Amino acid sequence: MKVLAPCPGTVVAMTDVPDAVFAEEMVGPGVAIEPAPGRTTVVSPIAGTVLKVLPHAFVVLGDGVGVLVHLGINTVRLEGEGFEVLAEQGSEVDAGDPMITWDPSTLPASAGGQDVSPVVPVVLMDGEKGSVTSDALGATVAAGDLLFTT
Repeated sequence: MKVLAPCPGTVVAMTDVPDAVFAEEMVGPGVAIEPAPGRTTVVSPIAGTVLKVLPHAFVVLGDGVGVLVHLGINTVRLEGEGFEVLAEQGSEVDAGDPMITWDPSTLPASAGGQDVSPVVPVVLMDGEKGSVTSDALGATVAAGDLLFTT
């Protein structure tokens, strides 16, 4: 299965994400994107069913595999402010379908006493630690470009 970039930006290793849960692949392996500044619509990285959608994150299940896209680190503390959810939980989506609109350049430096980062982890949920490799590391991608293959 091909996992596509949900937003434009620069691809970074999961180990560079400023959050131990993601950096240590506790949720699953993957890569992250340092998003381009400016208002953007984040899209589904795969075709499937929207398992969960929150203002700051969503999970799409396709071919028995869940992919989590988390918009920023500690953004849950913003309680939805600055995010516009476009997708419905339980709906079927194609890769590239609009999910959430946001502007990573407007995020505060901190929220609820926690540092906030705009980095966007793209996680293969429940995948084996270290099982995701990407030729896109260090590259600038557009939404819809290939991130990795499972």
